[in-house]
Amino acid sequence: MSDIKRIRNFSIIAHIDHGKSTIADRIIHKCGGLTEREMKQQVLDSMDIERERGITIKAQTVKLNYKAKDGKNYILNIIDTPGHVDFGYEVSRSLSACEGSLLIVDSTQGVEAQTLANVYQALEINHEVIPVLNKIDLPASDIEKTKKEIEDVVGIETKTAIPCSGKTGEGIDDILEAIISKLPAPTGEQSEKLKCLLVDSWYDSYLGVVILVRVINGKLNKNMKIKLMSNNQEYVIEKVGVFTPKPSDIPELNSGEIGFIITGIKSLSETKVGDTICDASNPIKEPLPGFKPSKPVVFCGLFPVDSSEYQKLKDGLAKLKLNDASFSYEPESSSALGLGFRCGFLGLLHLEIITERLEREFDVNLITTTPGVIYKVHTTKNEILDLQNPSNMPDPSQIEKIEEPWIKSTVITPDEYLGSIIKICQDKRGIQTNLTYSGNRAVLSYDLPLNEVVFDFNDRLKSVSSGYASFDYEISGYREGKLVKLGILVNSEPVDALAMIIHKDFAQKTGRQVCEKLKDLIPRHNFMIPVQAAIGGKIVARESIKGFKKDVLTKIHGGGATDRKRKLLEKQKRGKARSKQFGKVEIPQEAFIGVLKINKET
Repeated sequence: MSDIKRIRNFSIIAHIDHGKSTIADRIIHKCGGLTEREMKQQVLDSMDIERERGITIKAQTVKLNYKAKDGKNYILNIIDTPGHVDFGYEVSRSLSACEGSLLIVDSTQGVEAQTLANVYQALEINHEVIPVLNKIDLPASDIEKTKKEIEDVVGIETKTAIPCSGKTGEGIDDILEAIISKLPAPTGEQSEKLKCLLVDSWYDSYLGVVILVRVINGKLNKNMKIKLMSNNQEYVIEKVGVFTPKPSDIPELNSGEIGFIITGIKSLSETKVGDTICDASNPIKEPLPGFKPSKPVVFCGLFPVDSSEYQKLKDGLAKLKLNDASFSYEPESSSALGLGFRCGFLGLLHLEIITERLEREFDVNLITTTPGVIYKVHTTKNEILDLQNPSNMPDPSQIEKIEEPWIKSTVITPDEYLGSIIKICQDKRGIQTNLTYSGNRAVLSYDLPLNEVVFDFNDRLKSVSSGYASFDYEISGYREGKLVKLGILVNSEPVDALAMIIHKDFAQKTGRQVCEKLKDLIPRHNFMIPVQAAIGGKIVARESIKGFKKDVLTKIHGGGATDRKRKLLEKQKRGKARSKQFGKVEIPQEAFIGVLKINKET
C-alpha cells in the first residue's frame, strides 16, 4: 500500500496545440514509464484523428513512479484532458479527480480563449495551478511578455513560472520538482466507506466497458460488489488496474489513487461520466456533487450519398456509439435524401470528428444537413416541447413563444482585427458584455444565440483575423426569441430536408437566397416549377424554373392553319398542366448541398 502523502494527482490544461501531449510524453519518458523503443509522439493520443490534428478527444491517465531530489519515491498520476470546449464537462470531471494542474501556455502565442476557460474551471475547485511556459526553444518565444499576459488576463502569479521546451526536454526536471513541492497530496481515509468518482469510460472489444475511477475514500479490490449511484445498478469487479501508460493489473486501488476497473458491463450508456461509485453492501448516502448526464447540444441529419450504403452507415454509428456515450442517433427519412439518421453531438468539433471517423473507418460517403440546436416551444396548451427537427414544428397558431439556447463566449484577438470581429458578433445577434485589453490583445465577451454560432462562426472568425483570434464558449441558458420556421416548397410540395428555424429578421433574405440557389441547381422539366419560401402560410420569396418548350407548330402549313395551331397549343397547355399536377420533381443532391453552403457564404 502506498503512502497517500506521496501521491500527486494533477491534470494538464492548455489551449489546443500549446503542447500538452508533448510535455506529457516528456514526463512519461523521464519517469521511465516507457522505454526508448516504445516512445512515440503524443503517446497518450491513441486515435489517428487525435494524432493528425494534434488534439486530445478522450481523457487519458498515467501512473508514474518518480524519485525526487529529496530521495523519496513519489507516485504521479497524470490526467491529460481534452482542450476543446465541446468536451468541457469531461474536463471538469477530470479536474475534480485531481488536486492541482499544470497550466501550459505557448510562449510564442500567449494566453488563448480555451486556456482561460479551463483555468477558471480549475480555480473554481480550488486547484493549485503551476504555470509552465512552453516552446522556449523557438525564436519567436517571449517569456516576459507571456508572464505579463498570464498575470493580466488569467490573474495568477508567475514569479515561479517554469520555462520549458517539450521538444528539447529543457525544464522537465523543474516541472517534476514543482509538482512534488507545490501540489498538495490527496485527502482521503482508507478506513471510511468506499466513495469513487467515475472519471471516464470506454469500450474495449475484449474486456467490455473499461471504467476510469478516482478513489476518494476507502479501497477497491477484485470480486468486490459495487453500486453506480445514478442508476442504482450493482456489479462485481472482475479486474483492477492502472495505466503506466500500458495497462497493468494490481490487487487493489486505495484512497487518493487513480486507476481502472472492469465489471463486465457491455453498454457504455450505463457508465455516466461524473457518477459516484460506492460499496453495494455498505453504501454512502450522498453522491459526489457536480454530476450531470451529458446531453447533445447540436443536431444534424446524416445521409449516405449512395442509398445502398445505408446499412454500412447504421453499423458504423452503432460501433461509434459503443465508444462515445454522449453521441446519440435515431432513424430519419427524407423525401429528398432518402433514409438516414438524425444525430446529436456535444458541439461542432464532436460532429466533425464523428463524420470524419464514419468516412475514414467505415468508408461511407455522407451528406450532412445543416446543424441545428434544441429549441423549447411553449404551446397555447401550456406544454413545453423540445424541438430539434424543424419539420416537427407545430402549427404557428398553437405556439405561444419559442426559446433558444444562448452562450457566453470569449474571443481573444490582436486588436487590429477587433472591428471586424465585433461586426461578425453583431451580425449574429450578439450582445457585448465586456471588453478588456492585455497589451495589444483584446479580450472580448459576448452573449450569442447558439444557432447563429453553430454553423460557420468559427470559420468566419478565423478568416477575418488571419487565424489569430481564439474562441471559447459555454452554454448559459434559454431566452425567448422571434423565431419562425422557414419552409421551402418545390412545385407546391414542402421539402422537409430544407426546412429551417430562423430569426424573423433574416427569414426573408435567407428564403430569397435559397430560392435563387435552387433555381440554378434544379434541372428544367417539361413543365414550369415554382420554388417558394414560406413562413407559416405566407410566401416570402419565389423563383420559377421554366419548363422545356417544344415547338408543335412547325409542320403546319396551308389553309385553316390558324385554327389548327390554336388547338395544338391548347392541347400542349393541358398536357403541361397535367404534368405539373402529377409530375414529380427530382431534386438532385447537388442542389441540396448547394443550399447547405448558403449560410457559409453570407
